[in-house]
Amino acid sequence: MTTMESLIGLVNRIQRACTMLGDYGGGDNAFSSLWEALPSVAVVGGQSSGKSSVLESIVGRDFLPRGSGIVTRRPLVLQLHKTEEGSQEYAEFLHLPKRRFTDFAAVRKEIQDETDRVTGRTKQISPVPIHLSIYSPNVVNLTLIDLPGLTKVAVEGQPESIVQDIEVMVRTYVEKPNCIILAISPANQDIATSDAIKLAREVDPSGERTFGVLTKLDLMDKGTNALDVLEGRSYRLQHPWVGIVNRSQADINKNVDMIIARRKEREYFATSSDYGHLASKMGSEYLAKLLSKHLESVIRARIPSITSLINKSIDELESEMDHLGRPIAVDAGAQLYTILELCRAFDRIFKEHLEGGRPGGDRIYGVFDHQLPAALRKLPFDRHLSMQNVRKIVSEADGYQPHLIAPEQGYRRLIEGSLNYFRGPAEASVDAVHFVLKELVRKSIGETQELKRFPTLQAEIAAASNEALERFRDESKKSVIRLVDMESSYLTVDFFRRLPQEIEKAGGPGAAAATAPAGDRYAEGHFRRIGSNVSSYVGMVSDTLRNTIPKAVVYCQVKEAKQSLLNHFYMLLGKKEAKQLSQLLDEDPALMERRQQCSKRLELYKAARDEIDSVSWAR
Repeated sequence: MTTMESLIGLVNRIQRACTMLGDYGGGDNAFSSLWEALPSVAVVGGQSSGKSSVLESIVGRDFLPRGSGIVTRRPLVLQLHKTEEGSQEYAEFLHLPKRRFTDFAAVRKEIQDETDRVTGRTKQISPVPIHLSIYSPNVVNLTLIDLPGLTKVAVEGQPESIVQDIEVMVRTYVEKPNCIILAISPANQDIATSDAIKLAREVDPSGERTFGVLTKLDLMDKGTNALDVLEGRSYRLQHPWVGIVNRSQADINKNVDMIIARRKEREYFATSSDYGHLASKMGSEYLAKLLSKHLESVIRARIPSITSLINKSIDELESEMDHLGRPIAVDAGAQLYTILELCRAFDRIFKEHLEGGRPGGDRIYGVFDHQLPAALRKLPFDRHLSMQNVRKIVSEADGYQPHLIAPEQGYRRLIEGSLNYFRGPAEASVDAVHFVLKELVRKSIGETQELKRFPTLQAEIAAASNEALERFRDESKKSVIRLVDMESSYLTVDFFRRLPQEIEKAGGPGAAAATAPAGDRYAEGHFRRIGSNVSSYVGMVSDTLRNTIPKAVVYCQVKEAKQSLLNHFYMLLGKKEAKQLSQLLDEDPALMERRQQCSKRLELYKAARDEIDSVSWAR
């Protein structure tokens, strides 16, 4: 294969891969930019100008729909791939990737059917292209785009906007700076009225990208010829005009082979008195070679920019592949290892939240520093230790026998009743920390990029984590309630033993008894003093619990979450069968498809870069 064939074949393969992957323009990313940077040939002409016949002559196969009026109603992106001599010709459609067509009559029917699928059996048009690749030893490497024929009036069944719609569609292709315009004009019409030349002059005023093709030379009136056009006197282009002799309608009706048609075309020019001196530069075979040669020069000039775009695409794809994650192994051992690695990644982020590397763990301290003290301050001790309630509880505790010195049973009942109020803030602290931990689990799962591929595993980790947190919460509640119950079960005796000493410092119990009336024991001051003593004791216990409840919560919930959040889950993983492990790594189908496309693109662009480098060195 020559260097030219390598270059054009390379571009053709890149374009083919781009179309298979959906990167054929219309986007803002490097992929669509690459498509637009690659040169292609757009076939432009009026209706019935012979566009289809020119394409079939270049391909050497009869494969395009025919008929009167508008036949090409969708752009046809035709990619020709030259194969080794003797190999079988076949065609493939992008929308039928697993089907090879060796019967080109079936290709024609599929083009018609695929057009109808989008436009219906009407005369409407659609900008959605049909992508067709033909592999043959009788073609040159080219990408040709057959566009709907330009028209001047709308016929019955077409909207009034059809004229403008077709022109806009054609312009979207030919306005691109890397598009080579193949302007088809029939020789039996005045070149000044050519729709193709008119449009080409507007988008390519210098004529650098335009190749003029004159068809139907054999249908001109006797005694006339098209030498003024072909020799550039009527309308000069930077590239030479090429004359084409298409098959006659009789040949088409007789299914004359395209190889025979090419031979007849060569004979026509060789024996023509008008065009014999131009025979070597006429015909569809020469046109294909001329386009290939021009493509080579265009590609060589574009190699630096194409290489730059390919490198940019590779960088973007590798970044996206890192984000999406690499494909998963199929054996159970590797899958288990992958799951454990994903769990560790989540666990690492969860710990960072708790330890301050990421936000969220400070909310636990907020529970201890704000919520718990506020809840303790709001406990209804004022109501419980009111004069009326103290009198009531002390009196009920005495029963029929009033206390002699100090109402010990009354004290105990008042203290026990007061300490019961601590259960609420203690349990609330446990629940508040539990809520924070659950929220951190949710955030950590969301922030573990590696997990985003596996929604099933995400759900399993979330469920296992929340189940573990529930167990930690239950144990924590038992612990904090146990702290409260311990305070109730054994009162601090030294606190109350200090109370008589304070009375003695004021004058001794005997002095107090001597100066107080016998009924003062049950007077208001007596009960106020009891309430005050109980309140002081409860305050001491509150200070103690304010310090010990956070210790219990951290020990039972936070520490356990840090050390053993997924321990139970790990144990269950070890018991799972290969099929169950595979189900945990069941990715989102859309994400799998995206990775597969990225992987294909990456493979394509790396191969393209290597081929460009090798071809560049060979120049």
